[in-house]
Amino acid sequence: QVQLVESGGGLVQAGGSLRLSCAASARTFSTYDIGWFRQALGKEREFVAGINRSGGNTAYSDSVKGRFTISRDNAKNTVDLQMSSLKPDDTAVYYCAAAYGTGPRIRLSERLDWGQGTQVTVSS
Repeated sequence: QVQLVESGGGLVQAGGSLRLSCAASARTFSTYDIGWFRQALGKEREFVAGINRSGGNTAYSDSVKGRFTISRDNAKNTVDLQMSSLKPDDTAVYYCAAAYGTGPRIRLSERLDWGQGTQVTVSS
């Protein structure tokens, strides 16, 4: 099991940028694929971006492709999500999740370890 802690959320104006970070406790962090998900008020949780265990492969939802970049540092046990050109529709609680053997495109149906989430609010 992996314990995950997200940070970096906040309030930003449309068009601005934020960088989220996910810190993991597991010594075996480099064996996990990591994803970022989000859940807006009244909506289902959705996949945003994912990265495989080595960092060599990434995946993005169509709604964030070209605006968000996921990266990881296995030496520091962290995965970051750089968000640019933010829109009000990006407002949500953002969660990171760890999966084993899924590759970068992580499905909600997988067995996942979750962080507690961090709020991102984009004002118009």
